[in-house]
Amino acid sequence: MKLRDRVVVGFCLSLVLVTVLFVVDLQNENNRRLANVENVVVVSGSGDGGTGDVGIGMHGRSDRTRVASHAQSVWNAAWSTLMPFRAVAPDAAATVSYQSRSQRLNVPQPYQQYRARTAAEDYPAVPDPHVDDRFTDLVVRLSESDSSVPHRGSAIDWTIVKDVIVDDTYNDGTTSNEYVVEYLEAASKSNNTSLTVFHSRISKRELYPENDTYVPLILKAMSGLPILSVSQKEGGTQLKLIIEYLNGDKALMKPMRFSREQQTLPNHFYFTDYERHNAEIAAFHLDRALGFRRAMPVSGRLVNITSELMAQVTSSDLLKTFFVSPDRNMCFHGQCSYYCDTSHAICGNPDMLEGSFAAYLPSQDVLERKTWRHPWRRSYHKRKKAKWETDPNYCEIIRNVPPYNTGRRMLDIMDLSVFDFLMGNMDRHHYETFILFGNDSFPIHLDHGRAFGKAFQDEPSILAPIIQCCHIRKSTLEKLLSFHNEKKLSERLRESMAEDPLTPILWEPHLVALDRRVGFVLQKIRECLLAAAAAAVKSNEDAASFLIHGNSGDKDEETDNKHSNSTIKKEEVATGTKINS
Repeated sequence: MKLRDRVVVGFCLSLVLVTVLFVVDLQNENNRRLANVENVVVVSGSGDGGTGDVGIGMHGRSDRTRVASHAQSVWNAAWSTLMPFRAVAPDAAATVSYQSRSQRLNVPQPYQQYRARTAAEDYPAVPDPHVDDRFTDLVVRLSESDSSVPHRGSAIDWTIVKDVIVDDTYNDGTTSNEYVVEYLEAASKSNNTSLTVFHSRISKRELYPENDTYVPLILKAMSGLPILSVSQKEGGTQLKLIIEYLNGDKALMKPMRFSREQQTLPNHFYFTDYERHNAEIAAFHLDRALGFRRAMPVSGRLVNITSELMAQVTSSDLLKTFFVSPDRNMCFHGQCSYYCDTSHAICGNPDMLEGSFAAYLPSQDVLERKTWRHPWRRSYHKRKKAKWETDPNYCEIIRNVPPYNTGRRMLDIMDLSVFDFLMGNMDRHHYETFILFGNDSFPIHLDHGRAFGKAFQDEPSILAPIIQCCHIRKSTLEKLLSFHNEKKLSERLRESMAEDPLTPILWEPHLVALDRRVGFVLQKIRECLLAAAAAAVKSNEDAASFLIHGNSGDKDEETDNKHSNSTIKKEEVATGTKINS
């Protein structure tokens, strides 16, 4: 080999060696920086009196004071940079990451303070202005014999009803009621399940009577019976599974996505919010506590994804969405409009998963249902508003349109708004009724997965039907007053949900919010009564003024005076107000 070739080869080898040494040096520097962070120790006491463990660097030096002070200055600088953006807490994923990292690295306090707020104590207390208000005026109003005009039965003409508190019961205190079994030939079978018997007992007024003995049996069956088949429910925006049990009964399962503490993400619209399995369970118990009984029984259940779900799947399209995550958890995502992909998969721990199981309604072949567009439906658009949000007289339109112009439907919509407001459900676009009972059937309370998403924020717009129409069913008002002044709604609900296999069902701040919202509804009823009283006084004054001065130019003064006095007397009897003539 010539000298020139030897020089070239030696030069190339030198370049390679220098490059390798440079890369190794960079790697060592990165390792030293990482070690400095991972071995941070906050010095306690004075500079020479600390008793904390010594942080050892890559070279075996004692770097406790230097590393701690350096890390503290770095975190302080980062904290001052992040402070202006602290108004919105990070999402749930960031929450888990930040908390686990802070525990692992034992980082200084400023970074600990920036963790996402998931614990109730991390949020400012929401004031309850009505906590000490006994609403005595409403209690007195209900106790008076003329507290509400008794619009007996269902023949109510809502074009003329002006009363705030409406009593739609008969003279004996009951409402008209008819049962499914009276219309259908329900053949008595020895193999009838609790659910099929439950279906035959559905009435025009409610799904089941108070203290029904079949509801506990259905809840127990859904939480314990072996699963025969699993399929995906078609339609809807998020994943729901149809569960068929060994005895032939069916339930609708909504799987768990998040923990109880996860709230609605601040940048999510109501129509893109995730559905919560525990919201379905809590909604059933709330509906029952309010005395509506218009929601099907719902139970929680812990299932094995591998043996109870995947092994029973009947569709290949659903089956191929099951997979094992990098963390060795069993996951699946199904097929739907929102959140049905690998990045939004539903995962077990490692294959155990919570879910809500709602009992199936009778099939459409047995008991047909009609779907109605909710009159106070939201726009479901990022920028547009619904008509009721811009028209203050919107209720006058609704009260003149069937089926809201007569019967019980108007009061049922008021009940539904109270129900949705208490649990913060903005996703009420349609409702269903049983065709068998005509327009005098109650609306079925279905689909509450997006409820209980904001424990520290109330949404008054959900109460738009009551605020704009100023009507409420007398029995509903009595129930709300009892929850405010006697046993709290949160206590009643906590006791009811304690029977569920997945208890506790609700995060404690949601229970606190229920009591706060009860007071808010009562305040709106009070404002309606005050507005109605002011309108009545003004109407009486106008009538009296017309009666006194309107006939002064007539020739037959004596006849007119007699007529005027007679009319005034009638006004005095009707209003209880003395009119000076």
